[in-house]
This record gives sequence, C-alpha cells and structure tokens, in this order.
Amino acid sequence: MNAATLFGLCAAILVGLGLYGLIVDPRPLRKLLAFDLLGGGVFLLFGIVARRGAAAGFGADPVPQAMVITGIVVAFAASALAIAVMLRLLQETGETNLPDAASAPRQHSDSR
Repeated sequence: MNAATLFGLCAAILVGLGLYGLIVDPRPLRKLLAFDLLGGGVFLLFGIVARRGAAAGFGADPVPQAMVITGIVVAFAASALAIAVMLRLLQETGETNLPDAASAPRQHSDSR
C-alpha cells in the first residue's frame, strides 16, 4: 500500500464520519464540526487526485491545489459565520438548539 492509497482511504473515512455526524447528531455545533470534518476529507481527496495526476506524468497541475486552498479559506469563513450565528442564538434564547416546529408558538397576522 503506497502513500496515495493510504491518504485516499483516510479521506474516505473522514467523509464517512462527517456524513454520519451530519445525519445523526441534531446539535448545531456538532453538525458544524461534522461538516468541517467532511470538508477536510474532500480537500484531502482533491489533494490525492492532484498528486496521482502528477505521478502519472500529466505534469503538475496547480488548479486542484488552488481549489483546495480556496476551499479551506471559504470553509473557515463559513465556520466563523456559523459560530457567530450560534453565539447570537445563545444570547437571544439561552440555548444553542433551535426550538422544534411542533413546540414553537405560532404567530398569526390577522389583517381584519
């Protein structure tokens, strides 16, 4: 087993764990961490694809590397925004979980 195969398997495991965390856990902070884990697996997979292309003799392609770097920056900004929204939710409601749709009070706007 060479290094590219090992990193490819690690990327698949990270993507699988991220998907599992997104589907199973209802808490927003854990969903954010699972989404970041999923993104890390995808970035690692892009890096492996670029490395295998260079190893096959296609030459060094900077596009996958630029996509990974850009994706990391965007993921960091999205994570910071999500944490800011969760902190604001904590300040307003006192908890980080959103209320259920069944237990939330309904507000009707009657214009009679």
